[in-house]
Amino acid sequence: MDLSQLRMFKAVAEQGSIVKASQLLHCVPSNITNRIKLLENDLGVSLFVRKGRGLVITPAGQLFLNYTCKILATCQEARRALDPSSEPSGILRIGAIESAATGRLPSILSTFHHRYPSVDMQFSTGTWQQLASDVAEYRLDGAIVATDPEHPDIHHKEIYNEPIMLIASPSLGEISKPDDLAGKRIYMWPQGCPYRHSLERWLKSNHVSTSITNIASYGTILGCVSAGAGASLVPEGIFEQFKRIGAIKGYTFEQLNPIQNYFIQHRHAPPHHALRAFAELLGSEFSGA
Repeated sequence: MDLSQLRMFKAVAEQGSIVKASQLLHCVPSNITNRIKLLENDLGVSLFVRKGRGLVITPAGQLFLNYTCKILATCQEARRALDPSSEPSGILRIGAIESAATGRLPSILSTFHHRYPSVDMQFSTGTWQQLASDVAEYRLDGAIVATDPEHPDIHHKEIYNEPIMLIASPSLGEISKPDDLAGKRIYMWPQGCPYRHSLERWLKSNHVSTSITNIASYGTILGCVSAGAGASLVPEGIFEQFKRIGAIKGYTFEQLNPIQNYFIQHRHAPPHHALRAFAELLGSEFSGA
């Protein structure tokens, strides 16, 4: 079975005649007859029955015609997607760590949707390790992470530096130095999170001992902090999104350096116009970051 057979089958089904189909496809009728017979032998069913001078499609042929139309339409879509002059379209699978998805991407995703309505974006969040694995295994076309995966098949591009802030409820008192966190509970993402690593390095360098509770959700972390249960270190974008809920105060410290965020994609992935358009939008949006 090949695409030319499918086009011949579709033409015969729509024209109800091999002669008319041959005129439409600019080929001899005998060629179409032979190709249809080969297709029927391959499928093991009769696609047409003769009625007078024409052909009538069988129930099996009608079922196969539905799939044929989908296959040919998908092939046409693929050709348009690969045409450098075509508008971005098709499916685009993008992932991001939760901090980027919540704090930095909402407006960008909205802009992309309005600019390229023919693109079906499938967006997901995950840890940077999972996102890097998904890109390497072609399950994602691209992802935003806060650490360089250092994978031979992954290309990374710096997009923005994310400032980080210590947050706590005012009920915990003023936090002006690392020692003010001594004995207080800290809520952070589990090991592997670059923001957690930055906090642990800062506390260790200042000889501060605390208890860190693992929570893999910024929503839950912010809830605990606003309730006065402890403190956390979060990206500035997260703080900006949630500071309006009240009961959260932010603190900055010179030793807590911004965290570089990257856009990653597979080095050997075929051309993808929608992915290129998304990467260009990221670059323009974060050009001054």
